[in-house]
Amino acid sequence: MTPNTEELYFAGGCLWGVQEFFRHVPGVVSTEAGRANGATDQRHGDYDGYAECVRIQFDPEQVSVEQLIEALFEIIDPYSLNRQGADVGAKYRTGVYSKESSHLRRAKEWICSRSDASRVVVEVMPLTNYLKSAAAHQDRLTRRPDDYCHIPKQLLYRYRKTASDENKCPL
Repeated sequence: MTPNTEELYFAGGCLWGVQEFFRHVPGVVSTEAGRANGATDQRHGDYDGYAECVRIQFDPEQVSVEQLIEALFEIIDPYSLNRQGADVGAKYRTGVYSKESSHLRRAKEWICSRSDASRVVVEVMPLTNYLKSAAAHQDRLTRRPDDYCHIPKQLLYRYRKTASDENKCPL
């Protein structure tokens, strides 16, 4: 993490789609597929309570915690417990995790400000353990865009810029 970046960890079902979506969000500097709050530092073996997640490094001068959480809510069903699309099980739960208590407070405030807050099952918890996923899971949909994803493609690439976008005159 560089001095001008902060980190959040988002769980939103299968991490392939969550990573692909957030890598295009303005203000996001980098993403990494991983596991949040499991009981071990092992990738192999029995399920240990982790949530599939994406580590998001972002520039807080370009995008706020609240804006990132709002983006997460664009791609998840916040009322669905342990399920997103066809992905079912505790590892596919939705969540916001951070090592920074201010991030967690802001996430809780944002969720509580919603008119449907009593129905939202997105967990907001301190990050107690993080394990980077294997290389095969990193940037999976960038490398294999036709692989399975529970997020509709139109939404998945909502923030993606094209080469022609990069060449447009800003005036």
